Amino acid sequence: MHELKKIKMKFDELKKQKKKGLITFVTAGDPNYESSLEILKKLPDSGADIIEIGMPFTDPMADGPGIQASYLRALEAGQTLKKTIQLVKEFREFNASIPIVLMGYYNPIYKYGVDLFLEDIKAIGVDGLIIVDLPPEADLELCIPSLKKNIDFIRLATPTSSEERLPIIINNASGFLYYVSVTGITGSKTPEITSIKNKVEIIRKFTKLPIAVGFGIRTPEQAVNIAETADAVVVGSAIIDKINEAYKKDKNNNQLIAEYAANLVKSLSTALNNYKT
Repeated sequence: MHELKKIKMKFDELKKQKKKGLITFVTAGDPNYESSLEILKKLPDSGADIIEIGMPFTDPMADGPGIQASYLRALEAGQTLKKTIQLVKEFREFNASIPIVLMGYYNPIYKYGVDLFLEDIKAIGVDGLIIVDLPPEADLELCIPSLKKNIDFIRLATPTSSEERLPIIINNASGFLYYVSVTGITGSKTPEITSIKNKVEIIRKFTKLPIAVGFGIRTPEQAVNIAETADAVVVGSAIIDKINEAYKKDKNNNQLIAEYAANLVKSLSTALNNYKT
């Protein structure tokens, strides 16, 4: 029997309900392991449809200052790839249904061992991977082995992805396509709606996959504007900033830290739920 894919099921369900998805990004182990687990536990009830979990890395070249700082906080608190897998495992005991995507860079996975990594994340119920620094030319490294394990390999397209390049990017992509709405690093600029609409229309000519738009979306208003074009909206830096704000207030209050993240996610989710296609 063919294994059901949670990401596809989620997008099918959203389409049926005429709703747009909310994909939330948080860094594993930020600001520490316990807080991170509390944050994850609050996300589904706060309205997240899919959770992206960042795998902390020392050299996150595509990420802006906020997410870079969250990676450093997590690493300083002792987060490792092994602990990230453990974190997801613990969260899965609490929630088995929400799709989970791990996002990060290839180096830690390569060091961990690709086969072992895929085996371990499959066992704990990870549904997809976004690996920022692996281009389609390197599909044999991780993309093809992931797909063989029925783990979606989610590709990034950017404003600079040409029409010649798009079919190559999309070729082995699965789950959804992540459109990076601004050139540059995460959280650095405000996305420009008209150019996003134009680009998403072009991408849709090449793929039937749902399209999620992220980078730079910080407010419920921006989320709704993007939702007019996209199938889902990805919010990361704004959530990370809230986590950091709460952490600065009270480093030892895991509940407060989780609450700050949850409240922002609720406001985004409410805005998107009020927006119907």
